[in-house]
Amino acid sequence: MVAFFNHNDWLRMVIKVQNLERRHRLLDLIRVRGFVSIEEITREIGISESTARRDLDALEKQGAARRTHGGVLYAGGIPRLAEFGERQPAHWAAKRAIAARAAVEISDGETVLLDGGTTAYEVARLLVGRSLQVVTNSLPVANLFAAESRTDLVLLGGYVSPRTGVCLGPYANELLGRLHVTTTVLSAAGIDTNGLFNAHLLLAETEQAMLEAAGRVIVVADSSKFGRKSLTLVAPLNAIDLVVSDEGLSQSWRDRITAAGPRLLVTPVVEPASDATEPAPRRSRPA
Repeated sequence: MVAFFNHNDWLRMVIKVQNLERRHRLLDLIRVRGFVSIEEITREIGISESTARRDLDALEKQGAARRTHGGVLYAGGIPRLAEFGERQPAHWAAKRAIAARAAVEISDGETVLLDGGTTAYEVARLLVGRSLQVVTNSLPVANLFAAESRTDLVLLGGYVSPRTGVCLGPYANELLGRLHVTTTVLSAAGIDTNGLFNAHLLLAETEQAMLEAAGRVIVVADSSKFGRKSLTLVAPLNAIDLVVSDEGLSQSWRDRITAAGPRLLVTPVVEPASDATEPAPRRSRPA
């Protein structure tokens, strides 16, 4: 079954993704400069002062920034990892739209296991501040929740990849064998008719353990990943409960996924906007 948004849901998702994109741009500006004035924010991001203050309030609640007289100071710290930093901007708008849709599927009170992929990282950003128990093998993901009092964090140990900041190997796999989580969220290096692939042999073994620990498996993958193989098969398609992708996914791939068993959610991709407000209600729905 392929699920789509109705018009009002789509508009709300558009606004949510635009707001998140704008706040990420704002956070990057603060991170680079250390301190930014309100006047600089309105000029360089292209938003009103009231929108800037709302965004700063949201970042301060996440612990990423600290308001001060006339501006804001950077208070966070995301590890700069070469491979992670290079992969993260690729298909960024699609990844963020997919993440926003996937985050809706996760309820407060769940135990959520997140892998170290860049799309899973975008999901993690949207879960900050939620009442959850988070398990991860990713240092960048763990860093998002390290100072978050409303979220319990479990970081898996093991060998740390210096390129991606991901813990893997027998120690991580052994701990995963003792855990049960409500939902596992996985990214993918490639997906074809055989299933989900990863480019790293040790990481593939860890992701297989993540699948075994899960009551439900969500795969978040932009449409460029479909029809591609990588080094190691992680799991067949019928081991996945839900696939979330973007509207660029071809009809043939939509049919293949649903025929294999997973539920499929397709989300529109929204280009970033400088400012966004909640849409006015419509009098009638389009045909």
